[in-house]
Amino acid sequence: MLFPLPPVGRAREGGVGNFKQPMKNIGIISVGYYVPEKVLSNTDLEKMVETSDDWIMTRTGIRERRIAGKTERNSHLAIKAARQALDKANIDPKDIDLIIVGTISPDSNFPSVACLVQKELGAVNAAAFDISAACSGFLYSLITAKQFLLSGMYKNALVIASEKITSLIDWNDRSTCVLFGDGAGAAVIAPVDNGHGIISDYLHASGESGNLMAVIAEDREPLQQDTRMHILPYVEMQGKELFKIAVNSMAEAVEIACRKAGVKLEDIDVVVPHQANDRIISAVAKKLEVPKEKFYINIQRYGNMSAASIAVALCEAINEGVITKGKIVALVAFGAGLTSAANVVKW
Repeated sequence: MLFPLPPVGRAREGGVGNFKQPMKNIGIISVGYYVPEKVLSNTDLEKMVETSDDWIMTRTGIRERRIAGKTERNSHLAIKAARQALDKANIDPKDIDLIIVGTISPDSNFPSVACLVQKELGAVNAAAFDISAACSGFLYSLITAKQFLLSGMYKNALVIASEKITSLIDWNDRSTCVLFGDGAGAAVIAPVDNGHGIISDYLHASGESGNLMAVIAEDREPLQQDTRMHILPYVEMQGKELFKIAVNSMAEAVEIACRKAGVKLEDIDVVVPHQANDRIISAVAKKLEVPKEKFYINIQRYGNMSAASIAVALCEAINEGVITKGKIVALVAFGAGLTSAANVVKW
């Protein structure tokens, strides 16, 4: 036992997974992803800020990341990922009941990215809304969508995680600008055969530590007309303080999700973690005593895409044959808020 956890059913593990659910399984039936064409390498960053490829690789494991163009919005990334997932599922957009987008970098405060996706896809029968849970956004969205399907309210859902987070980066701050990239991943979920699907869920939040990573913007008084916001919002984080919390939160989330699923840690075939930092992933593997070889890692190519990281990594792991039918997969995330989440999925 890695952590002193209370029995299932007490407050620490309350909520998702503790109620009697209808006798049907919900699973991921197709996935899709999109990353922008523009590549920003560590060598490129050396020309922008005081840093080096060796410094970035040693501390993060990132070699390059994708950057959305000025005219390429978050919703554009989301739409491309969504279309790929729908095509693979052979589902007409008009047959989608629900669209949820996990994002912290929407095109604007409103309309939501989900509504923009709905319009562009022609998914006229779908309810649509966004979820803000930072890097945990894909799993928060996946678990939320699953509950709608389990309740019988909807028969399927399109879950998307999409970020143009580089629009929130201070490119003079080498502690943050080397970390992030843009991209989107999508999944269609629906009822699946017994013995397969998303077999356990875990959500958690620690708002008391939310100041450790936040988007900073200039305050202004309501109705004040003589000033304009001249400081763009930008990400500010306290990396050293976040490191230990991230490791403990992700390891704990995996352990709780496995216990809810009745699965031992050694039974997990593949772990798809949030791609924040390779050192964090290594520390989580060590904490869980799970070989790092079981962790699917693509951070070297994309950096931290916030909510989109797990979604894109999941797609690539499936496309590369790392995840195949019958395998047990753990998805785990940690993000600003602070939030954390995990799922165990029988493929």
